[in-house]
Amino acid sequence: MAQPQLSQTFNAPQTSTYQRGYDYDLVIVGGGIVGLTLASALKDSGLSVLLVEAKVESAAVAKGQAYAVHMLSALIYQGIGIWDKILPNIETYRRVRLSDGDYPGVVEWETGDINAQDLGYVGEHQALLHPLQEFVKDCSHVTYLCPAEVVNIQYQQDVVTIEMKFADQMQTVRTKLVVAADGSRSRIRQAAGIKTHGWKYWQSCIVAFVKPEKSHNNTAYEKFQSSGPFAILPLPGNRCRIVWTAPHEEAKALCALDDQQFLAELQARYGNQMGKLELLGDRFIFQVQLMQSDRYVLHRLALVGDAAHNCHPVGGQGLNLGIRDVAALAQVLQDAHAKGEDIGNIQILKHYERWRKRENLTILGFTDLLDRMFSNNILPIVVVRRLALWIMRRVPVVKIFSLKLMIGLKGRVPKLAQQ
Repeated sequence: MAQPQLSQTFNAPQTSTYQRGYDYDLVIVGGGIVGLTLASALKDSGLSVLLVEAKVESAAVAKGQAYAVHMLSALIYQGIGIWDKILPNIETYRRVRLSDGDYPGVVEWETGDINAQDLGYVGEHQALLHPLQEFVKDCSHVTYLCPAEVVNIQYQQDVVTIEMKFADQMQTVRTKLVVAADGSRSRIRQAAGIKTHGWKYWQSCIVAFVKPEKSHNNTAYEKFQSSGPFAILPLPGNRCRIVWTAPHEEAKALCALDDQQFLAELQARYGNQMGKLELLGDRFIFQVQLMQSDRYVLHRLALVGDAAHNCHPVGGQGLNLGIRDVAALAQVLQDAHAKGEDIGNIQILKHYERWRKRENLTILGFTDLLDRMFSNNILPIVVVRRLALWIMRRVPVVKIFSLKLMIGLKGRVPKLAQQ
């Protein structure tokens, strides 16, 4: 991936913001997908934004990361005005199949269940990141610095002073608000003393790209095994992304196999519905964790995305929660700014926290329950979960509710998604 170029030079904007003693209204630390989405969402807000990214090329791009993009996320990107740049490079899925081991009662959702053209999308990291990078370059109120490193932050009653290293020089900026979009190990969150709660699972995830012999038919699969969920996500070029969850030692052993041995094990989990598989590129492994920050906001600080929460990858919820975070925060900030209110005030920021923390906790709990319910062979639990699958297949209201919950159509919808 080419090195991102600056959208503007590093000069304080000639606005009333600067005259009041601020260089920017807000500074977003972290120029990944979530941080870029927030900057893009604020393009017409009248707020001056500085976006700071420490890495020239993210590790996620190097590892070929890919994500499910849920319906609500797509609507948010439509509201921003960037969806037409993203859609040509990602794949749609129009069917979702959920199965439990060898149990024949498969639950299948289709577009007709919610009268939609698609149920969701799957895109590689770069297919999302690059259009967002290009988009913010054309946003007159956004300054994009990459690579630049935040060295020190001082929070005061009326201002935040940030020292950063850019182009081998130290720079200082003053802002009303800092937004931490710097990932699960957020230095901004840690430096602010915000504690987190959660746990690391007994499982790790193996991720890889494969090319099946037959068409994937725009179908996403979630296959539960006693060792953990196994997801198959369709990608452009008739490729698929697999997310294979297994206990740590089993996952390490699988990754240690040569390609032919790994493919043999993979084919057994994958099934024969798409014929023989071809392994594309390397495979990677990462540990799974659940994390929720005690607070999403402090005075002049807000957390978004993985800086605020992490969940089990089952259902592909992680990135989508971050996109919903920034849509909610953008709405709160724009509404406050339009009323002449201080966007860094804790009372303003608490509107965002109350909106998103509860909804995120619901999804964190839902994904945790799914993983624990299906990743075992305990007979009473097996009976309960297969009864649940039977109900989903036979009771339309339950089936549709569960689908809408998975794709983000339950809960408060931000204004961006209503445009």
